[in-house]
Amino acid sequence: MASARLQTLHLAMAANTTPGLQITAVKQCTSASRCLSKLSNVDFGFEIKSRSCTELKSSSYVSLTKLDQSYNSVSVKYERMVPKAMPVASDNAPVSGLPIDLRGKRAFIAGIADDNGYGWAIAKALAAAGAEILVGTWVPALNIFETSLRRGKFDESRVLPDGSLMEIAKVYPLDAVFDSPEDVPEDVKANKRYAGSSNWTVKEVAKSVKQDFGTIDILVHSLANGPEVSKPLLETSRKGYLAAVSASSYSFVSLLRHFLPIINPGGASISLTYIASERIIPGYGGGMSSAKAALESDTKVLAFEAGRKQKVRVNTISAGPLGSRAAKAIGFIDMMINYSLENAPLQKELYAEEVGNAAAFLVSPLASAITGATIYVDNGLNAMGIGVDSPAFEGLDIPKDNKS
Repeated sequence: MASARLQTLHLAMAANTTPGLQITAVKQCTSASRCLSKLSNVDFGFEIKSRSCTELKSSSYVSLTKLDQSYNSVSVKYERMVPKAMPVASDNAPVSGLPIDLRGKRAFIAGIADDNGYGWAIAKALAAAGAEILVGTWVPALNIFETSLRRGKFDESRVLPDGSLMEIAKVYPLDAVFDSPEDVPEDVKANKRYAGSSNWTVKEVAKSVKQDFGTIDILVHSLANGPEVSKPLLETSRKGYLAAVSASSYSFVSLLRHFLPIINPGGASISLTYIASERIIPGYGGGMSSAKAALESDTKVLAFEAGRKQKVRVNTISAGPLGSRAAKAIGFIDMMINYSLENAPLQKELYAEEVGNAAAFLVSPLASAITGATIYVDNGLNAMGIGVDSPAFEGLDIPKDNKS
C-alpha cells in the first residue's frame, strides 16, 4: 500500500512538470580540426518506483546510454558531451526535468549572414526551444544568404535535434551602423550592393518588425566589424577606431534603443563579446578590443535602464575562439583555437552550439534574475593567468586531459 501511494505521488509529480525541452547530449571527438559527432540519449525522467522522502524531494534522475564510437583524426583527440535542447514531440506532452521553454516567444537575431557563426547557433538553440526566429542580415550579404536558404544549401545546418528544420519566419535587410535614413551617406545609398533593398536602418527595421509581428521577446546582437582589425592599436586611424566602436558596440545600444518599445516586459537581450576587452590579445587590433570593452560596460548600464523601463534583462556572452568565416578576418584564429586547446582548463575545442545553449538559457525564464552580466563560454580560458604551454613550465607536472 505504501509503495502504491508513492507510485501515485510520483506519477502526479511527473504529470505536473512544465512542458518544454528534453535534453540530448552529443559525444564528439574534439580537436582543432572538425570531427564527426553522434548522439547519445540523456533521459531526464521520473522513476516510477517507491522512493525515500529525501529522494522524492528531487524526483528527477538521469540515465545515460553511451554509444561506442571511434574516430580517426590526425590531431590529438578529446571526447566531450554537449547538451543540446530538443523539443518534445507534442506541445501538450508533459516533460520531465528542468526545461528551457521558449514556445510562444519571438526572437530577432541581428547579424546572421551564413550558417557557421555564433548567431546561427543561437538561432538554432532558440528554435529548438520553441521560439519563432526573425533574422537581420547585413544588406550586402542579403542576396547570397536568402539564395542559399531558398536553394537548400543550409538545410543540413538547419536540422534541429528532433529532425525538423529550423524555420526563419522572415529575413530583414539590416545595416546596424546607421540608425535612421538621415544617417546614410550618399555614397552608401548609391552603392550597388545596397540596390534593391530598402528600410534597412535600425529604426526602419524595428518599425517593420512591429508592423509585421507586433512585438518580440528576445533581441540578439551578433554583430562586429573592425576595418583595421589587423593593425596594432598604435597604427589604427581615428576613422578605423570609431568605425569599430560604431559597428561592434554602439550598434547594440541603437538596436536596444529602437527595439525596446516592442520587447515584451520580461524579455531579454544578449550580445557577444570577447576576452580581448580585458586581456591583451596581440593581433586583435583596430580598436576592436576597445569596442568589446565598451560593449561590456554598456551591458551593465543598459541592464539598469532597460530593466527599469521595460523589465528587460541585458547580458553578454564572452565566447572563446571559433573558426567562423567572420573570425577568419582576424588572420590568426586557428592559432587562438590551438592556444585554447593547450591552455584552457577544459582541453577541448569550443563549439558554436555551446554558445547557443548558453544563450538559450540566458533568454529563458530560468535566468530571470540574471542581468548586467558577462557570461564566459570559453572552456574556462578566461580564468588562466598564464599559458601553461610556455617553455617556462617545461619539466613541471602540468595536468593534461586524460583523453589526450
